[in-house]
Amino acid sequence: MISLFGKNEPEPTLLEKLKASVTKTKAVLSETVDNIFQGEKKIDASLLKQLETALLSADLGVRTTKEILESVREKLERNALSDASQVKREIKSHITRILNASAANAPSTAGPLAGPASVAAVSANGQGPRVIFVVGVNGAGKTTSIGKLANRLRKDNFSVMLCAADTFRAAAVEQLEIWAHRNGIEVIKQKSGADPAAVVYDAVAAAKARSTDALIVDTAGRLHTKSNLMAELEKMKRTAAKVIPGAPHDVLLVLDATTGQNGLTQAREFTSSVRVTGIILTKLDGTAKGGIVVAIARELGLPIRFVGTGEQINDLVPFDAETYANSLFN
Repeated sequence: MISLFGKNEPEPTLLEKLKASVTKTKAVLSETVDNIFQGEKKIDASLLKQLETALLSADLGVRTTKEILESVREKLERNALSDASQVKREIKSHITRILNASAANAPSTAGPLAGPASVAAVSANGQGPRVIFVVGVNGAGKTTSIGKLANRLRKDNFSVMLCAADTFRAAAVEQLEIWAHRNGIEVIKQKSGADPAAVVYDAVAAAKARSTDALIVDTAGRLHTKSNLMAELEKMKRTAAKVIPGAPHDVLLVLDATTGQNGLTQAREFTSSVRVTGIILTKLDGTAKGGIVVAIARELGLPIRFVGTGEQINDLVPFDAETYANSLFN
């Protein structure tokens, strides 16, 4: 990274990027906990009520909030908690356990997209490219996330191709072409209104013929009805599997963190119809409700794979439970 003075500055670490993204959530959660338990206050029912409000305000979810409060009460009764730092340590531990559990229980038929090794594992077996479907409602940052994900894979020396299967919006195809140009990669497309499954077939066949390592497929965010959308996604999946058995290997759902619990509702709709393997969470830096990360993992049992930390092409980082918890409570 080049500074204003022309000197090379080190690329921000994952912890530094996540810290910057959760600043607003940290103010609601960590700093509020400090204020609640500051001084020599005795931890009583009124303070626990304030703690409950802080946890819910960060969108950790009702179930998780209830469990944290029960754990805090139990340790208070044993005199195992006495100050804000210990309370924060208990919350951080609970958050980390939930996030790690969701990652461990993730769908694993073809292995989750956890990094370069998962791409290599498919392409090296002569199966053709690792096919990655990216789904989500319009406006969540789906196409932008695809561009950033392609950039990450290219930086790891994998060849990448894009597929413009959101044929219902001309703007979606144009936006994907812009990202393809930025990454110096090819995008397979057809005319506006074309059958998305036909575009997928062409793209998977082309990526296989050219020995491409990864194919990332942009899908429609909204059709006339939800049932149409889900039926279209299923058709696209079947089409991809005809060319490469087992495809798609990943179905990543893009969620906008600023939508909070509404995003969780969207996630339920997609996961009830499509076998989602992981979440890309965008716009985490724009909300004080970053606890939605925990609610998603808890309610859906799905791992957060990547987090969007800004608008630049490099602003997509692999998610790590302990790093996330530490960025909230360091």
